[in-house]
Amino acid sequence: MRTWRKCLETAGVSRGVLRDDYMKAARFMRRREPAGYLAVRLMVPAPHQPHALAGYAFASFTDDVCDRGTVRERTRRYDAWDARVRAALDSGSAGHPLLRAFLHTAADRELPRHWVDAYLDGARIDLDFPGFATEADYQRYVERLTWPFLMITSGLAHQGGGSAEFAAGCRLFADAAQRTDILTDLAEDLRGGRLYLPMSDLEQYGVTREDLERGRDLPGVRALIAATARTADATLREARVLLDHCPAEHRRLMRFVLDLHHQRLESVKVRGAAVTRRPVRDRPLACLRLLTRRTAVPRTAPPASADR
Repeated sequence: MRTWRKCLETAGVSRGVLRDDYMKAARFMRRREPAGYLAVRLMVPAPHQPHALAGYAFASFTDDVCDRGTVRERTRRYDAWDARVRAALDSGSAGHPLLRAFLHTAADRELPRHWVDAYLDGARIDLDFPGFATEADYQRYVERLTWPFLMITSGLAHQGGGSAEFAAGCRLFADAAQRTDILTDLAEDLRGGRLYLPMSDLEQYGVTREDLERGRDLPGVRALIAATARTADATLREARVLLDHCPAEHRRLMRFVLDLHHQRLESVKVRGAAVTRRPVRDRPLACLRLLTRRTAVPRTAPPASADR
């Protein structure tokens, strides 16, 4: 693993305020997503590591703004952040360290502005989340929020944001990752008064919201969880097309991320209805095994199609 200082130097960020900004972005991600931070540090080429962490730090910080406090507090705080980000994008300068680092990364990687604007617009959905009546409502959520999140993070692997085929692969992964998160965070979301499973799915299996909130181990609840996990797993397998459109030097990280989501879904399947009572969290030893497996892949790995 290259030292962080060396990564900054190879990325052309070696001194001054901007260097400190990238240091803060890295620390933010190390605290918030230690497994993701370690994966980037181990698997991403040194010159790209600062950009990868700056992208995730910006997107994750924006997500956090939407999640804390009352609806009124979140809305007021998000309005201020949204205005601050758009002004920074227009002017090319910012006062917030994570935003300054992201501005530099977005310019250096030529990230299309429309993905940032789309993410800022989509994040408003979570300020006062209404729930999903149907699968179509859920897909609109993925389209407006999850997909742009991926394009301003994973899309940084490509100069200019990547091809249309890469974007289409990210759309598949956005669906799979979002559905996986719904299952792993179900208990936590229910305690917070939110339900991200479409009501049409509950009705199909004869399940009520109260059944989920009370953590009832019913046949319908088990069937609902299993069916949702199967759908997420199938979409995740489709999303492996990303490996065909991902730069070769970033495939190890993409394989790890895909593997990690499969691992999370396996944990959900084992837990069954218990996911309504306790969130599913990554097991450190299992994550370490995945990291070891993927970091052991030589740089001259076979084409992506052979790895499926």
